Amino acid sequence: MKHLFSLGAVMASLAALPAMAQDNLRIDGLEVIGKPVDGEMGFQPAATRLAQDIHDLDWLILVIITAITLFVVALIGWVIIRYNAKRNPNAASFTHHTPVEVAWTVGPILILVLIGAYSLPILFRQQEIPEADVTIKVIGNQWYWSYEYVDEGFAFDSYMIGAPATITADEQERGAVANQYGPVMQEKLEAAGYDRDAWLLATDTAVVVPVGQTIVMQVTASDVIHSWTIPAFGVKQDGVPGRLAELWFEAEREGVYFGQCSELCGQAHAYMPITVKVVSEEAYQAWLGAAKEEYAGIPQPIQIASN
Repeated sequence: MKHLFSLGAVMASLAALPAMAQDNLRIDGLEVIGKPVDGEMGFQPAATRLAQDIHDLDWLILVIITAITLFVVALIGWVIIRYNAKRNPNAASFTHHTPVEVAWTVGPILILVLIGAYSLPILFRQQEIPEADVTIKVIGNQWYWSYEYVDEGFAFDSYMIGAPATITADEQERGAVANQYGPVMQEKLEAAGYDRDAWLLATDTAVVVPVGQTIVMQVTASDVIHSWTIPAFGVKQDGVPGRLAELWFEAEREGVYFGQCSELCGQAHAYMPITVKVVSEEAYQAWLGAAKEEYAGIPQPIQIASN
């Protein structure tokens, strides 16, 4: 079932706190950090230790393979020049060269040991799930995500802005077409606090987590295999029906981060984005209280600002 988040119901009780509605969280100055950029190459900015590990490992391997490539090209060039028929009319004939054979055996072994010694701790750090500060169960569906804040007792669904489930009858009368950008979709993006660049990336409801805390995502699916991923966090995990897998991250920087279902899951696979908003602890607690009241009907105490 699709849930909508409204700020009006809690505005009076949270008057002294920042506005934390899903659709206007960026008003508090959140920067869009993790998103693809047209014409650019490379990784998105690393927002977690896990992502930085991946970047460092990629750089190490790039240096190694570049050095190997340059060495092999130089060796081939030297052989072409030194042993061509003009300079070396009488070709030598031999079947073994022990030093060379030892070198091309020991050299690759040392390189692989170096890569393994660097990469295995990174892999273990990804796979060893620490104790969670916040646990969220994410369920992949065709073609949207459901999120359950396990310890807080509420859940919501998250659709791409412009998906069929997000379009009202009034918007259809005004010419809105699902998954197609137009004036109505532009209005929907702007109402949610996004610009044109967030089209096909932004969702109507976002996962909200506190900065600097350990977040454990329990990933599964209700129908076919999906995959939950945030590139800037360096995490990706398949959601398989009937199975529960886990990933974790600790975001080091407040901001808005985008991801995408990364497992081909049907005809609307391309319209299944992920939005995560990383906020301060104070902002998270304010949003959490409002979310409990909106999604689970749990009344929150009214806070009266003292003079």
